Amino acid sequence: MRTILLFLLLTTSLSAQTWKKTLSERLPYLGHRNWIVVVDAAYPAQTSAGIETILCNESQEKVVKAVMEELAKTKHVRPVIFIDKELQFVSEKYAPGISDYRKTLNLVLSNSKPNALPHETIISMLDEAGKTYKVLLLKTKLTLPYTSVFFRLDCGYWTDEAETQLRKDFQ
Repeated sequence: MRTILLFLLLTTSLSAQTWKKTLSERLPYLGHRNWIVVVDAAYPAQTSAGIETILCNESQEKVVKAVMEELAKTKHVRPVIFIDKELQFVSEKYAPGISDYRKTLNLVLSNSKPNALPHETIISMLDEAGKTYKVLLLKTKLTLPYTSVFFRLDCGYWTDEAETQLRKDFQ
């Protein structure tokens, strides 16, 4: 019973305006090492206390676009985007509509360079982050495999190049 109550507290079904408002309200609290993940309908509920799931009842494309738009407004974080490497190999025979989804996702992410890694690798990274940091999962109504889009947040005002140089100077 406690697990069910915890699940209900962590999982919320929201209208389009409400989930967007929730995303907008949560984003200022999120920072380096937090994640925002846009997932398909079959993505499992996770038990880590740091993971909050919001049911969006929207298309994956709309939710990914909304996340990208909100992140573009911030100065404190920038996304590092991950997609499942398996996505490029999913066949239309087994997942009708996957070719159109890939084209749409490529358009939505056209100004980004997503990192394609095996699904289990990304899930391991997410699980590890969820032990210490907040993860916001936005669950869509999409029913195609390997379509999750993972946004790992990095510092928006400190570059990888600056960090590398700092580490060299520090030694």
